[in-house]
Amino acid sequence: MVRDRTFDIVAIGGGTAGLVTAAGSAGLGASVALIERDRLGGDCLWTGCVPSKALIGSARVARHVRDAASFGLGIPRQEIEATDVLSSVRDVRAQIEPHDDPERFRAMGVDVVEGAARFVSPHEVEVDGRRLRARRFVIATGSRAAVPPIPGLEEAGYFTHAEAFDRDTIPASLAVVGGGPIGVELAQAYRRLGTEVTVVELLDRLMVREEPELADLLTSRLREEGIRIRTGRIVTRVDRTGHRRRVTIAPPATAEEGRSAEERAETLEVDEVLVAAGRAPNTEDLGLDAAGVETAGGWVTVDARLRTSRKHIFAAGDVTGGFLFTHVADHEARTVVQNALFPVRANIDYRVIPWCTYTDPELAHVGLTEAEARDRHGDSVSAHVYDIGNLDRAIAERAAMGRVKIVVGKGGRILGGHILAPDAGTMIAEISLAMKAGVKLGTLASLVHPYPTMSEGVKRTADAYRRSTLTGWRKSAVDLALRIGRALPP
Repeated sequence: MVRDRTFDIVAIGGGTAGLVTAAGSAGLGASVALIERDRLGGDCLWTGCVPSKALIGSARVARHVRDAASFGLGIPRQEIEATDVLSSVRDVRAQIEPHDDPERFRAMGVDVVEGAARFVSPHEVEVDGRRLRARRFVIATGSRAAVPPIPGLEEAGYFTHAEAFDRDTIPASLAVVGGGPIGVELAQAYRRLGTEVTVVELLDRLMVREEPELADLLTSRLREEGIRIRTGRIVTRVDRTGHRRRVTIAPPATAEEGRSAEERAETLEVDEVLVAAGRAPNTEDLGLDAAGVETAGGWVTVDARLRTSRKHIFAAGDVTGGFLFTHVADHEARTVVQNALFPVRANIDYRVIPWCTYTDPELAHVGLTEAEARDRHGDSVSAHVYDIGNLDRAIAERAAMGRVKIVVGKGGRILGGHILAPDAGTMIAEISLAMKAGVKLGTLASLVHPYPTMSEGVKRTADAYRRSTLTGWRKSAVDLALRIGRALPP
């Protein structure tokens, strides 16, 4: 058995959290090892953020070509070659891949170790016969697509987002199991590329973590594009029929209006099934028992400093089961670097975490929904809305569908922001910064925005809030000032 020197820090997992931990620690002069069993870059580069946004980009262009007449352009309808589309997606991924190349990290001074790590003690991991010791460890092994135990699914065959981008075909018809961000993004992309799509969701609406009225608007848009949506349904069975699949769905209750389960069931005849029904942690082969690291449902439990039950072992990214986003993994890794290497410790700050679902239009979120805010803060809460359809830039872009909704508490303190619009993921940053800095909504009304831009939607919402405050003594003061102004000489 080959034993290494003792590293300052060993990161297990080469996704975003592991990469940021390794690069940040090495940049500060620490001795670092980074262990990855597959390829650096993780889910984000290979099967998630990067290829999915590339596919969404291709699908958006396909939609624009079909809608060219609304722009005054007579572009003939184009045939979509699936092989070309998916090849272009992989080309995009290949262009970004060098950012996560092992040699780049080795040049930073990181010892990149290829293989599967397993704890053999609280202070030592083994990788293919090599043992690495460290003063601190960071578990950053991420998550994978969860596959529900649906009878017949394994035998009938399915795919998840992890396989979607290495295929050479786009299915003619598709059942999407799950109405969360991954399912909805891919459902719209496939539909725009010519697939007949049905989304099956157990709960009574899609995108349940989002502001309901914006999620409902997006659902209406998806239906307008021809996506069939079946909410309040579970997949009870999948069968293979030749080259196709028969998907049986039904309400989750065992009885409904006196009808049997068989009577309530309906079937979907599709070419393929895409499973997008949540995530599962990558922890089962890490030997966490040998390290004394506690888990809950397989997810690594951490405290406010991202320490596990073993204080010298940290965890960051999806594996903790918190906010499963690349930007949160980055944020957590930066906190881990400080807490693992320096005596001045910091608690992780989750107060302002934005996220975005990259449909068209995009659906972005930060903070509380209106219902959540009212539950916490009562009658002091108000919500202010501006319809994107009234915005000059949206009209010019032929994208006049969407809404900005900002939830405020006492004194105009922003509690949450929700945007359905083109570039909503960019627009939400303004609200996030205001929340982080304690800037009140009324102040955003005085911020000068360039014209014409989508970001004016935030300003218009702030204007609506300001108008809503002109009541009682404030309205009387404004009226008095106007009368005085009229009496003054020009």
